[in-house]
Amino acid sequence: MTETIDGVVVEATDGVLRVTLDRPERKNALDPPAVARIVGALERAATDDELRAVVLGSSGEDFCAGADWVARNSGDGSRPRTGSIQRRTPVQAHRLIALLLEVQLPVVCAVRGWAAGLGCQLALAADFTVATESSRFWEPFLQRGFSPDSGATWLLPRLVGIARAKELLLLGRDLSGREAAEWGLIYRAVPDDGLDKEVEELVSRLSSAATVAVGLTKRCIHRALHGSIVEAMEAESNALELSSRTADFKEGLAAFREGRSPHFEGR
Repeated sequence: MTETIDGVVVEATDGVLRVTLDRPERKNALDPPAVARIVGALERAATDDELRAVVLGSSGEDFCAGADWVARNSGDGSRPRTGSIQRRTPVQAHRLIALLLEVQLPVVCAVRGWAAGLGCQLALAADFTVATESSRFWEPFLQRGFSPDSGATWLLPRLVGIARAKELLLLGRDLSGREAAEWGLIYRAVPDDGLDKEVEELVSRLSSAATVAVGLTKRCIHRALHGSIVEAMEAESNALELSSRTADFKEGLAAFREGRSPHFEGR
């Protein structure tokens, strides 16, 4: 039986970790316990040799409305201690985004409805985000009177450039799934009734790939974003050394010699 804990469902089957935001009555907004549950699942996934891919999805009409500020501000008149946000955010929302980028498994994100604030950053940090054409991506921070978090100012300029990042963050423009794909913000937008099929086909492809090589390549890509080409090639050399010692590498060579498709086992 699948159980929802802290508004999140976590289940692993056939080498795929599926994390589902399951709090539709709050548009899947994430409170600290929900963030902690996802962080824990990703930390465990990072050392689970049986896993080969991660899927981040949701129940209900929307993907994620961001951080649950209603839950954080109870309205009882109490004020958090000075520095509370600065202390907590690095080990909560920021840790979650960092893990999506760091985990050496491909992460697929499925978006329908709204992906706002932290929810938008979850989609941007995934390796492959597939969204419905009618979905909406929005950075509402300045419209609510505060500055962005959860990696928005790092992710957006790298994905769409500085001018468009400012349009999204400073002017608060929201994008449809189709526009997000055209801008290069996400991997692909599909008709609303085609999301599940597209995601499952992508997950099947990634979960049958050479898992070690995929993870090392992902790591090299992210490291290269803030390093020189010399540093990037050094990282590539180290990754090549490791990936060329895997069973999947041997299988890839054998398949090439025999003129057949490889059967990778993630080893």
